[in-house]
Amino acid sequence: MEQRRDTVERRPGTTGPGQCRADSPVRPEGGDATDVRRRIPRTDLLLRDPRLSEAVGRLGADVVKAAVRQAQQRARDGRVAPEEVPDTALALLPGTAGGLRPVLNATGVLLHTNLGRAPLSAAARQALAEAAGPTDVELDLATGRRARRGRTALAALRERVSAAGAAHVVNNGAAALVLAATALAAGREIVVSRGEMVEIGDGFRLPDLLVSTGARLREVGTTNRTTAADYADAIGPETGFLLKVHPSNFRITGFTRAAEVAELAGLGVPVVVDIGSGLLAPHPALPEEPDADTQLRAGAALVTASGDKLLGGPQCGLLLGDPDLVRTLARHPLARALRVDKLTLAALEATLTGPPTPTALGLTADPARLRARAERLTGALAADGVDVRAVESAATVGGGGAPGVTLPSAALSLPEPYAVALRTCATPVVGRLEGGRCLLDLRAVPEEDDERLARAIRSVPRREE
Repeated sequence: MEQRRDTVERRPGTTGPGQCRADSPVRPEGGDATDVRRRIPRTDLLLRDPRLSEAVGRLGADVVKAAVRQAQQRARDGRVAPEEVPDTALALLPGTAGGLRPVLNATGVLLHTNLGRAPLSAAARQALAEAAGPTDVELDLATGRRARRGRTALAALRERVSAAGAAHVVNNGAAALVLAATALAAGREIVVSRGEMVEIGDGFRLPDLLVSTGARLREVGTTNRTTAADYADAIGPETGFLLKVHPSNFRITGFTRAAEVAELAGLGVPVVVDIGSGLLAPHPALPEEPDADTQLRAGAALVTASGDKLLGGPQCGLLLGDPDLVRTLARHPLARALRVDKLTLAALEATLTGPPTPTALGLTADPARLRARAERLTGALAADGVDVRAVESAATVGGGGAPGVTLPSAALSLPEPYAVALRTCATPVVGRLEGGRCLLDLRAVPEEDDERLARAIRSVPRREE
């Protein structure tokens, strides 16, 4: 669930040779369409280009040929010159064999859902590479016998959340809540406040998700005020559990009241708390964001959360809480369908035990240092003739975390057409439009990527300005 700040272009720009899209036809002076077509390189000649032949070994012949055909068609349409076809084909190639292209997130949203939410730490990426081959994911090497899947990752998770008696991991945050509802309340009732019946993103609504498990919803209170007495009055023999849901991507202010976990914990039925964003313990930058440890200490029987948000790890769903309850969930038949693979377990463990994640570093970034980076980049780019200036900016957490919280930041301000040009270049950079300018916010851009960012900006032809 993300507070949206996606870039929406209103006027596309033109682009440079082999890197960025052009909007007006490219014709040699005095030439015609027939002459242009004759000068377009043949496919077999293009595939002899060392750069493209290397890509065949990395990505496969079909992928490279498709990029070549697209580049040739752009030349036929007059969008690139014939001599630019090889570079254009290279720019059209995906960054990986899987088709996903790495991008620089300069939107000012730390956890941007459209960009994959949390970027993994170097430790997590290394763990992914090491876990790609055979591993001891379900084998005790000392005894040669089968062992519990994910045991070391789960131990690391319990170490980070000391109030959790046990932990289990599934494939995303919604799955964690679905497993809890199915195992504890199928054919029974879930008591939930009307003010917490949220939409979790992309049109998926919490009530629909919960009802799909076979549970019935017992709504209590009102949109803006729900008390512990409202929950107590609804409890009966059909009650499976009481549910508290963090609103995540919106806030209700003014005349409001919400029952606290501590008030509900003594009502005789389990309290399940979906904190959403995956904060494991209190964070000084996010004093109002709920965290797993605090909710469990307040009396929650079970906490569910996402691993790819504020935790900064891979996509997964966390279940933390009472050992008997977690054991019931882990042994439910649905748990098998929702289990995570060895790569997720490896990345999760490295996230939990390794150095601070990019998300953690982004949350605690010093605004003065961000400003210094922006000034340094501006000076270097302006010396190359780029119309750029350093400006103050306001970043957000995103990913459904800390709605309404802004983080002071710094950005590079460029002419508006740079938004399209940078997003479609060989190294895509995604910024945002604000006040008729393209802003590249540095809070989510690691400092070691500053030179990559500068190179991408320099690749845009000066006519963009």
